[in-house]
Amino acid sequence: MKTNLIKTVVLLTLTLAVVTNGQSDDKHWDSINLQNELIEVQAVPKIGGRIIQYKLGDYEFFWVNEELAGTDPPASRLAADGGWLNYGGDKLWPAPQGWGDDEHWFGPPDAVLDGGPYIAELTKEEGRTVAIQMTSEKNPRSGIQFTRKFKIFDGTTHVKIKATMENIDDKPRRWGIWAVTQFDTSNRHGDGYNKNFWVYCPINPDSMYHKGYNVMLGLVSHLSYKPDYENGMMRVHYDYRVGKIGMDCSAGWIATLDATDGYVFVHRFTYEPDKPYPDEASVEFWMNGQGELVAWGKEIEKMPESVEDNPYIMESEVLSPFAALEPGESYTFCYDWYAAKVPTGSAIVSCNDVGIVCKPLSAKLCGGKLILDGQFGIFYKGSIKPVLLDENGAEIKEGLNNVNVTPLEPLVLGEKTQLTENVPVPDNAVKIALILSDVNGKIVGELARAEISRN
Repeated sequence: MKTNLIKTVVLLTLTLAVVTNGQSDDKHWDSINLQNELIEVQAVPKIGGRIIQYKLGDYEFFWVNEELAGTDPPASRLAADGGWLNYGGDKLWPAPQGWGDDEHWFGPPDAVLDGGPYIAELTKEEGRTVAIQMTSEKNPRSGIQFTRKFKIFDGTTHVKIKATMENIDDKPRRWGIWAVTQFDTSNRHGDGYNKNFWVYCPINPDSMYHKGYNVMLGLVSHLSYKPDYENGMMRVHYDYRVGKIGMDCSAGWIATLDATDGYVFVHRFTYEPDKPYPDEASVEFWMNGQGELVAWGKEIEKMPESVEDNPYIMESEVLSPFAALEPGESYTFCYDWYAAKVPTGSAIVSCNDVGIVCKPLSAKLCGGKLILDGQFGIFYKGSIKPVLLDENGAEIKEGLNNVNVTPLEPLVLGEKTQLTENVPVPDNAVKIALILSDVNGKIVGELARAEISRN
């Protein structure tokens, strides 16, 4: 049995833990862990600069290949047959993928960008933040070098990511940055897969695709694709059947939801409509599973039947626009992660950088009592204050109650909610907004608002 050797450096209220020789159960690599009281981000530089796990409380979002867990990469950085060592977690790839020419990335596998060691640097950032930066080796095949910086903050599940690729070649290169996150879709309460695992993505109202999405791999008639055109939302339901779609998502967010246990992971990014994207997609979703892998109008592979060879995985992927780089030039793509606990069995309605809306806010004045309803997941620890607004959106100075919130618990409003108990509602109050403040009382932003119904 190994002995844990953990070096801990306390930086303000954030803890930076460096695991120097593994865990006693032999299931984890040496890693660099960034953590606060809400989340833990586990980085393993030597296996392709991966973030191998993101945890909210005790809940682990990412899939980790238990067959490879804790093992050092071979000298070739490839499997014995020359294939891909899929460790799991989150990683960077160049896009688009393909095997026909130098303008397409031939991986995975890729012994440098995906399987090679990255150099890690730990930094204390401005204010109360901590970051890890990982840099790949130079890759002659693609002509680029990747660097990613992950920054976490006190009192929130927010992780800010800055991904940079540099052209290290002697000729121009043109790639997009492709961030690939593998989620664990197994049933955590028994055998099989999680039958209530979803991805939500707003449909671009001006999408180039007739259906709002493009089937890239697998059957066009795949039953997992459930677009809700009335509400402008694409819903992808994991059912262990292979398939992949791409979307030109303009809303700048996607939400990956384990509705069985009520945990949601959010990617947020900036969409640039005037720029070309790899695969003409800003987001892509891959479902690992059984069935025929159909592409270019023909079956190219039949997926394995066994879970050992074909595990329960769903990938949520975000892509940058193409960047045309001259030798020595670099391009940076910034995006963000958030996570929250939501009510079990929830759906996703909308999202902002404060939290997730599972049931829209409503406000009803009944018998002089203001009743709020709605269900949410919150990205920050702090408090929610309802604010009354007049017809011009100006705040009405009436004292309303605050309620403490945390990403570790959903916010559920209803008749028993004490936010507006015994609070008079003046006649000029026409709307109400929910404003989030952090633990220091600093306003973070608005979670939701609604018109006040008077019956």
